[in-house]
Amino acid sequence: MLVPASAAEKNWAALPMLLLAVLLTHGCSGPESPSPARREIVVAAASYLEYAFEEIGRSFEQETGIQPVFNFGSSGQLAQQVEAGVPVDVFVSANRQYVDDLDKKGLIEPGTNTTYARGRITIWTRADSPLQPTELADLAGAGIKRIAIANPLHAPYGVAAREALKSAGVWEQVEGRLLLASNIREALRHAEIGSVDAAIVALSLSIRGDGRYVTIPETMHSPIDQALGVIKASDRKDEALAFASYVTSEKAKPVLIKYGFEIR
Repeated sequence: MLVPASAAEKNWAALPMLLLAVLLTHGCSGPESPSPARREIVVAAASYLEYAFEEIGRSFEQETGIQPVFNFGSSGQLAQQVEAGVPVDVFVSANRQYVDDLDKKGLIEPGTNTTYARGRITIWTRADSPLQPTELADLAGAGIKRIAIANPLHAPYGVAAREALKSAGVWEQVEGRLLLASNIREALRHAEIGSVDAAIVALSLSIRGDGRYVTIPETMHSPIDQALGVIKASDRKDEALAFASYVTSEKAKPVLIKYGFEIR
């Protein structure tokens, strides 16, 4: 005759299945267990920072175990995303204005609005191009049909390009030849594939590229001061603060200098 199991016996019988469920859900503990889930932060950064920040991000991750996931774009468009509530932990702009604007709206963690470097712009052409402009006035020449710059409406490097062209006295001659890219990286891409004859882009991108470039005197445009801030709504505040501190630390300076930034 079968004897009904007691409540305790039922619990003991169920225990192996419960343990299995826990192990499948949380993983094993002990020397064979997998490492904890990787910590990540989202960094919305201006597109000219792509090469420099990917390098900084790798060293930061090696040192801290925190992985920066980058969203590169134009500063103005990224600022709009932050304001709209898109999840971002750190915002890095090509100028102070966008960080200041977000700060005034209470979206930046107090005390983290920081200027850390100054950028420069260049005239960039392909290495195999017969055109070799050495100054902005050369862009008004008949041989140069199309010129790419970042859109000044939302890209600080585009504003600097427009100011420089006006300072050189050639804005009216070249305005009709301009291709306005959504960001500075896209402007360079148009020149790389040959859809334009030249581009005015960030020195930080020119240094890494395969083309020829001439640095534009900084007296021809307003200073391109780079700023960053930790987003107040971030739910990874400690990690975001660590990344912001790393970018402004002595450890990141050699990389920034390598890509043509002037340290502030």
